[in-house]
Amino acid sequence: MTANVRQGAHDHGDSPCGEVPTGGGAPQGGEALWERERELRLVDEAIERLCEDREGGGSLLVFSGVAGIGKTRLLQEVRRRATGRAAVWSARGGQTVSSVPFNLVRQLLQHSLLAMTPEEARAYLGERHDVVGPALGIADPGGRTADPRGVIDSLVAVVTRLVQADWPVVILVDDVHWADPETLDWLAAFAKTLDSTKVLLVVALREDEATGRAAQYLKSLVDQARPAGNRLQPLGPVAAAELTRATFGSLAEDGFCREVWAVTGGNPYDTVELLSKARENGVRAVESEAGQLRGLNAASRGTGLVERIEALGTRAVKLARSAAVLGTDITLPLAARLSDDMPLDEAAAHLARLRAARVLTGPDDDLQFVHPLIATAVHESMLPFHRTALHGRAAELVMESGRGPAAASRHLLQLVPDDDPRVVARLRAAAREHLAVGAPEAARLCLERALLEPPAPGVHAQVSYELGCATLLTDPGSTVRHLRAALEVPDGLRGTTRTDAVCRLSQALVHLDQLREAVDVVDREALLLDEGPDRMRLQGMHFMWEGIYARESNAEGRSARLAALADPLTGRDTSERALLILRAFDVMARGENAEHAVELCDRALVNGQLPPGLGWTDTEWSFELLVMLGGAYIFSDRLDRASSLFTEALDVYRRQGWSGNHLGVAQAFVGYVKRRRGQLRDARGMLREALRIADRVGSRMPLHWDIVCMLADTLLAQGEVREAEELMEQYAFRPPYPDVIVLPDAAAVRGRLLLALGRRKEAVDELEAGLVSLTARGWHNTVLAPVHGELALAVAPDDPDRAASLVATARASAERFGTDTAVGESLRQAAAVSEGPYAASLLARAVTYLEHSPCSYEHARARVEYGLVTRSRKELDHGLTLARSCGATGLARRAATTLEEGRGLY
Repeated sequence: MTANVRQGAHDHGDSPCGEVPTGGGAPQGGEALWERERELRLVDEAIERLCEDREGGGSLLVFSGVAGIGKTRLLQEVRRRATGRAAVWSARGGQTVSSVPFNLVRQLLQHSLLAMTPEEARAYLGERHDVVGPALGIADPGGRTADPRGVIDSLVAVVTRLVQADWPVVILVDDVHWADPETLDWLAAFAKTLDSTKVLLVVALREDEATGRAAQYLKSLVDQARPAGNRLQPLGPVAAAELTRATFGSLAEDGFCREVWAVTGGNPYDTVELLSKARENGVRAVESEAGQLRGLNAASRGTGLVERIEALGTRAVKLARSAAVLGTDITLPLAARLSDDMPLDEAAAHLARLRAARVLTGPDDDLQFVHPLIATAVHESMLPFHRTALHGRAAELVMESGRGPAAASRHLLQLVPDDDPRVVARLRAAAREHLAVGAPEAARLCLERALLEPPAPGVHAQVSYELGCATLLTDPGSTVRHLRAALEVPDGLRGTTRTDAVCRLSQALVHLDQLREAVDVVDREALLLDEGPDRMRLQGMHFMWEGIYARESNAEGRSARLAALADPLTGRDTSERALLILRAFDVMARGENAEHAVELCDRALVNGQLPPGLGWTDTEWSFELLVMLGGAYIFSDRLDRASSLFTEALDVYRRQGWSGNHLGVAQAFVGYVKRRRGQLRDARGMLREALRIADRVGSRMPLHWDIVCMLADTLLAQGEVREAEELMEQYAFRPPYPDVIVLPDAAAVRGRLLLALGRRKEAVDELEAGLVSLTARGWHNTVLAPVHGELALAVAPDDPDRAASLVATARASAERFGTDTAVGESLRQAAAVSEGPYAASLLARAVTYLEHSPCSYEHARARVEYGLVTRSRKELDHGLTLARSCGATGLARRAATTLEEGRGLY
């Protein structure tokens, strides 16, 4: 395997562009790069560290500058210096192929992986084969939609593994400003692993040419490079003179040398090209003939360059234009076919002229332009209709070759809109292929272009719908815009597809924290439908969004309507099962009866498993529904079933390569189940990892609120009050809270933190506001939202009667709900605002209940508090053992200190 990777990548990156020195003499001739001593010193130091320091990590060098400044030539010199000491992989962006997803990643890896048999590749890539294989073009993507974040993360892991098999490795990426968005995303992610990956990554780019997301990715790379700011400067007059004399001989006159520098501005590419033209045209290097240089320089770029190519003959120009349209994977037979089926021998003769004129270079089966400036000039010199016609013909050739719509899509994107239904169909098919490999940006480009064709009236709404679906995971704002457009087309979307569009629209609105609008969207559509599965699905969406709406104003009415609709259902289809889950969550949150909540949850499953259509990666219902199912189990003391549910989600997402929001949700809730079980150390680690995933996806998302709240709750249970405070400050976890509910209750957790910090007045204000919100929502589950007990502690010093009333209310709610945790915790909270024998008796009963609860930390806390009140050494010993096993260091310290002091214990 190692040999395959080294040889394949090295051969692929052995760029023929070295035939023309663009920053000085070519290394093959032994000539040095001019005025690049600092850059080469950085390169030498980086290669030395990479090859000699086995304990250290890798590094990133970024070289930027204008076109022709010598970036490519510098990368060639890096290759020369690294060859023999390291494996060298390389790739190069292209202006005409920037819409091809994973293009540069494929250049880096595909030669190596294609050298393997399919069985070898599957064995080597292991569980990530089905995720990255389609992106790399070595496996059929099938019909699924890949998670973009998961594909990028899997590619990072795969490249890291390949690197470990072939250490040390130098990766060269040229013209990265023309890289596709997917490659840029991968590069930015991979660069962050270099501290622990033995790779020297060297990137060359034109920093000022990228816009939008591409500019953000490039800035990320530039910011990560050490040292930063490696912007290549033009040659000075001395270097220009030395280069001139290296070309014309030592007798070149000073005035002529100065004019070379003045004409080119010290641009290495222009300087080398100008000197070559001067020699070819018989110009002598004397000051009296320096006046000819400006005219010759004009022939090296833009129209002058094109005129020089045109001088080679019409057929040679045709071949050059075909090569420019192809962009990459240029072969002589393909370029000949694109050139009006030019005979191969004739094409070979014209290619020889283009090689001699330093336009094209390389072997017949892997042709490249000598410099990107030439390719750009040739491509842009064509009349628009001619360029479009060539791209259309190229698309046909790609389709005829069997490579499919996705491969042809970069050509289809260049066509002038012409009301062609075949183009629309191919672009839609290409978008599906792009989504299947995890490239939603490429899919978006195809579908937006399809809308410009435009599609037939009956197809237009469908394309807008597909466009909305394509951006759901990456840009919910675009999803809202496109789905609304699809729904507004008269006689457009119909039946289940229309219902699905409405549901996805509502989901995108929720992700944008516009929950009230999400509810209104499904309500308006539901009114238009007769009874049936589609209407029931919309009703389910309505209750789901209202169920997680933190500012609900008619909780009693909604709950009654949901009960009337869901309680008679048996769960015969996904819509019925969804309503059963929603009813279970409502029963749990309202604290009605835990056994009923669990029975409703179980009724929604099939033999204890999620049924088809309600899986973690199914799209008919959003994952919020399954989070509500798991939440109903968690706060009904069925932690075993919640653990099984969320562990399955974690396994499914990891196996299928999903590593965005969905993985963060699964990770967080697996961690929170551990928190409820009292496995605080494990919970803390998993929640920290979930927070890392959420940070990478975005900022201030609903997912952040949940994870920060869960983690703060866990830290408080451990006794890490200052760390919990720092966490909440870091993420600005304070009112106003989002429209979406936070699990566990945000006010209860923050109020508990404020109490632990001694900020009692602030705690009272927080908890009073939380109590008002919970009352309006009808939430009375005292484990999900223990606001009454926390508020009782806060007001007890000033208003003991109010404290007693609050804990009495909490006890009544807990007994109605009926779980051991709820009843035990309500008794412990009542004891906290009581004194003497009464407090002891409450704690004794709390211990009895919590001993049978699955929540070990709550049991440990009650046991320690009971030991403290009764001064029982036995109870404190028992509580100390429990606290230590939970990882509740603060509680354990409190018990241990009392035991060590020993005063008044029996």
